[in-house]
Amino acid sequence: MSVLAYDLGASSGRVLLGKLTDSRIVVEEIHRFSNDPVKVGERLHWDILRLYHEVQQGLLKAKHMGVNPSSLAIDSWAVDFGLIGETGELLGNPYHYRDWHTHGVMENVQKRLGKEFIFQRTGIQFLTFNTIYQLAAMRKMSSPLLEQATHFLMIPDLLRYFLTGEMFHEFSNATSTQLYHPLQQKWDDELLSGINIPRSWFGEVLEPGSVAGTIRSSVMTDLGVGAIPVIAVAEHDTGSAVAAVPALERSFAYLSCGTWSLMGTETAQPVINDDTLRFNFTNEGGVGRTYRLLKNIMGLWILQEARREWERQGYSYSFPELVRLAEQAPAFTCLIDPDDELFLHAGDMKTRIRQYCRNTGQPLPDTPGEITRCILESLALKYCYILELTERVSGQRFNGLHMVGGGIQNHLLCQWTANSIQKPVWAGPAEASAIGNLAVQWMTQRKFSDIWEARGVIADSIVVEEYEPAESEAWEDAYGRFRRVTGLFVH
Repeated sequence: MSVLAYDLGASSGRVLLGKLTDSRIVVEEIHRFSNDPVKVGERLHWDILRLYHEVQQGLLKAKHMGVNPSSLAIDSWAVDFGLIGETGELLGNPYHYRDWHTHGVMENVQKRLGKEFIFQRTGIQFLTFNTIYQLAAMRKMSSPLLEQATHFLMIPDLLRYFLTGEMFHEFSNATSTQLYHPLQQKWDDELLSGINIPRSWFGEVLEPGSVAGTIRSSVMTDLGVGAIPVIAVAEHDTGSAVAAVPALERSFAYLSCGTWSLMGTETAQPVINDDTLRFNFTNEGGVGRTYRLLKNIMGLWILQEARREWERQGYSYSFPELVRLAEQAPAFTCLIDPDDELFLHAGDMKTRIRQYCRNTGQPLPDTPGEITRCILESLALKYCYILELTERVSGQRFNGLHMVGGGIQNHLLCQWTANSIQKPVWAGPAEASAIGNLAVQWMTQRKFSDIWEARGVIADSIVVEEYEPAESEAWEDAYGRFRRVTGLFVH
């Protein structure tokens, strides 16, 4: 049973061929490509047609391998979208969530509609780039696209539409917009009306594991492929990553680690109360009508952007080289809050880190090793803080932390996370989003009865590396200083 998983991240995309044999999952990467945002004037966009081209290239590579997949599915980052006009064509390139056009918009929408009102209706954390604020920003700019649009499609919805000609939404991604009411299980009419966006743009929301169409005849002709079903999996890549967590206990904590870090647990119902609002937790949809009670953490974006700046200056460092330099730098010299707004947008991260340290009365890091160590130690300490909050808002206690995603290839970060939380870290799989994508496709084909059977097979199919906590006293002292420097406290 060969299936194709398209896993699109904020910096790269990949196509994985998955085979299920003898209750084992075998995965082969058959295509990888960069995903580079494009700045035009003052606006930052996704190159969506290039991404669609790469989707087709993945199909061609499978065909040239002699593979006829029984289905395919796409997952990607959340919140971003395209608008379709009455002729069925895309109206403009989708904005990138790091574009500046949402600056100040979230606060204005909160003033008009009420922060508690929005949270009670959605259970979604407040992030400046949420879909609701992107649409409100376009309305504020009097974007002509809003007058021409007839349909709203998020990134995987849009690519599925290009492939199949069918327009559907998917549950995990729909919940991320802060425009979906999880208790009423529908798009929220009052919030859409509150930002003056037509309800008619928003159609049927499919459950993960639903068939969302078949490759259209023109694509079959152009590529020389058959009528392949297209499945709506958990199309928010974090939803797919959580589906692949090889947990054997029903109560577990996870950290999906990559450009973004997302930490939380899985719940049967959204947790919408004073604590989740106060600590800005979110309730995003998952597989089997579960919810991901989690928080976004800035993640390895800060290190990726620092590395890009060094490259622009003519210094080329691989990530393993930066990790080696970090190990050689002094410990706990300076600490940052990775989620400070200073670090949200692209730019010179070294200068911003030094600014943060100057503002908080700390020594200023200078070398690539010192900068990298500051970032990684701060991330590990922030993970400890968020894990404490996750236990509080969920009412659960966790024996350790499952880390998944590409960030687990940074063994230093995994070990420092174990040191920081003083609990074991179980790292794997690295390609969690793609494997979760594959697993839900097999659930659709009734190869797995539910997500727990799938997780059992995933656990048997991969190597999970365990990191035991160490240096408890040093990390406990550092955590206290981290809390004081960042002003983060559990009330």
